[in-house]
Amino acid sequence: MLKVAGCFADVHDWRLVGLAAVMCALSSLSTVTLLRHARRALGRLRTTWLCIAAVAGGFGIWATHFIAMLAFAPGIASGYDLGLTLLSLALAICTTGAGLALAIGMRGPMAPWIGGMVVGAGIAIMHFTGMAAYESAAHVVWERGIVLLSILVGTILGGSAVRVAVSQGSRRIVGPALLLLAAICGLHFTAMAAVTLVPDASLDVPTSSIPGNWLAIAVAGASTAIVLLALGALGLDLHEQRNAHTAREHLSKLANATPEGLIICRGDVIVSANWSFATLVGAEIDTLSGIGLARFLPDVLDLPRLGHRPQRQAETLLTTMDGDLVPVALIVSPMDDGGQQRWAIAVRDLRSERDAESRIRYLARHDALTGLANRTTFLEALEQELRIAGATRRKLAVLRIDLDRFKDVNDLLGHEAGDRLLKLVACVITTSLAEHEILARLGGNEFALFSICDDAVDASRLAERITTSIRTGKSEVEIGASIGIAIYPDDAIEHGALARCADTALRQAKLRNRGGHRFFEARMGADVRDRSLMERQLRDAVRNRELTLVYQPQLDVGSGNVTGFEALLRWTHPTRGSVAPDLFIPIAEESDLILPIGEWSMEQACRNAASWTCPLSVAVNVSAVQLHSADFVGRVERILAETGLDPKRLEIEITETALIRDPVRALSALQQLKAAGVSIVMDDFGTGYSSLSNLRSFPFDVIKIDRSFMSAADRNEQNAAIVRSVLGLGKGLAMRVVAEGVETAEELDFLRREGCHSAQGYLIGRPAAIEDYADLTGAADGAKERFSLAS
Repeated sequence: MLKVAGCFADVHDWRLVGLAAVMCALSSLSTVTLLRHARRALGRLRTTWLCIAAVAGGFGIWATHFIAMLAFAPGIASGYDLGLTLLSLALAICTTGAGLALAIGMRGPMAPWIGGMVVGAGIAIMHFTGMAAYESAAHVVWERGIVLLSILVGTILGGSAVRVAVSQGSRRIVGPALLLLAAICGLHFTAMAAVTLVPDASLDVPTSSIPGNWLAIAVAGASTAIVLLALGALGLDLHEQRNAHTAREHLSKLANATPEGLIICRGDVIVSANWSFATLVGAEIDTLSGIGLARFLPDVLDLPRLGHRPQRQAETLLTTMDGDLVPVALIVSPMDDGGQQRWAIAVRDLRSERDAESRIRYLARHDALTGLANRTTFLEALEQELRIAGATRRKLAVLRIDLDRFKDVNDLLGHEAGDRLLKLVACVITTSLAEHEILARLGGNEFALFSICDDAVDASRLAERITTSIRTGKSEVEIGASIGIAIYPDDAIEHGALARCADTALRQAKLRNRGGHRFFEARMGADVRDRSLMERQLRDAVRNRELTLVYQPQLDVGSGNVTGFEALLRWTHPTRGSVAPDLFIPIAEESDLILPIGEWSMEQACRNAASWTCPLSVAVNVSAVQLHSADFVGRVERILAETGLDPKRLEIEITETALIRDPVRALSALQQLKAAGVSIVMDDFGTGYSSLSNLRSFPFDVIKIDRSFMSAADRNEQNAAIVRSVLGLGKGLAMRVVAEGVETAEELDFLRREGCHSAQGYLIGRPAAIEDYADLTGAADGAKERFSLAS
């Protein structure tokens, strides 16, 4: 106890201590009084008084603590954390309410003790949470013994206070109030004696902390208001008499709190109105009384009819003070006011609803991003325009427009950049159109328009005008467009068929004339069917083992030795003959065939390489579909284990397109493969949207220069500069560089002079069956392997 007394005498401001005691006394008196009143109440009224008692008691406990904390003046700069300060208030209110509810709600003689001890424990919880909010330029050290003593003091005295308050007569409130006062103050000052502050010059009070003076004013003022409000509410309830003026005042406050306008009428004259109605009509609320209802609602003439109709809501126009018309919904209800009939009219502003309905109607017929017509609107307008063209015997062109490589823009720059590009394209195309030409966005990066034309030459000029406007638009990236054109009535006479013809022409443009336009031809339907046929034949090829692997050697430019092979997939069809990989691999990727084909290719390449006497590397191309498939890394590791190939001899070639689809998954897969010893190769570097950040972000070992840059690199300065740049980049990043498409000795000499590591191309060796390179691999068995789903 000497330590408690010493703490109290040495480092506390007596004036603030007195303020804390007064606040605590007021709070204790009001809490005990409200608890007594709650004990006599029933049902929801009891819950209400318990809540008020919890707020009064919790706020009093909290205010006592923080005023007393402000009285604690150790001479060190300090402040209070706002979040923990508010948390301590919430804890004080909740625990006080829980304890009081237990005291009067539980059955048995121990209920008041248990509830009171919960209140005492709540005092402790609030105190130490509040202490956690105390921030100063010192370390806080606690003495556990005194901390436990403070909790014991608060719990015992709190239990006693509630026990006495519940058991004694309703007029005796001083005794339990003093006990509660002793519990609050006793716990606080005993706990403060357990605090030792160790100053530390390296610690600063956070700038976000609440200054003590501000907290003192806020706590004292707010606490006094809460206590007085609690006592005032109790006084109002005990009198149980409210005059009519008070009732109308409360009703007015309630009406003003509603977002809808509300007016009370006597006949057709306004008696009173709320703030919402005054704001709606643009008038001062005090000036509305006595004004005729017809001033604002001239169409509402029969209130009794509206008030007694089954469907009471009616829609009309409200006239504001400025003369503006506002659509509103009215609900009229009769009411009795001291034997006199009045009408209550609820007025709801419908402008936001009408705007929303208008927006919904707009979005149903327009594209939300670009504001262009959507597919439904376009086809309806096309159908109508075809009737006009048929009646006037004029031709009409339908154009389907698709932005080239738009998916790469989305993947590389993000969907926001893609959206900006779509809006820009919509703008530049629209500005290039004549008045009678209508543009629509059908979805994604596809647009459509129709235009009256004299002949195909007019349609071709329109397509060229569109592609030129897109290329010259001020976009973030260079982008083009492919266009398919169908002509009415040459290609079709029905709007749906005409749109399908334009779509078929677009597909052919993308396949054979990307960046340009094509007109629909009857044979194009056959081309579409041929693509579907090729997919079916590719499935048959898988079953019939028509797919094989060929290998192309890679040369060490410096030594002239072959260091490895790239495995390439080939398809020989019984009637089509040799099908180019550029034709069938995209079909395999669009279908479900690329996964089994890719897995077989890797397994066969690894099995062949494991049989070579010379430890040459083998490179296998991996598509984006494979890289992002489930358990891709697990399948590679299984293949390496089953074939016995050293992981260091396997190279996996991927393009940037495979990375940008899902960079996080791609990075995870490549890191796992790299950890297993597999080399990672960036294929076709320099084409598309190559990003240097990918070289930094992903674990590449090798860069392959695309063959397009090797063409005449020894003579073409532009290509030579690009090759030198990539070689310098590879050297700086410690990556091996392989040049593809080397076809002349001069190109190889150029690479040797520039310090390129490896080369690959027809000069070094054409793709062939692995048995044709048996002298390089030392393989004992050159049997050609073919792929089947059954293999």
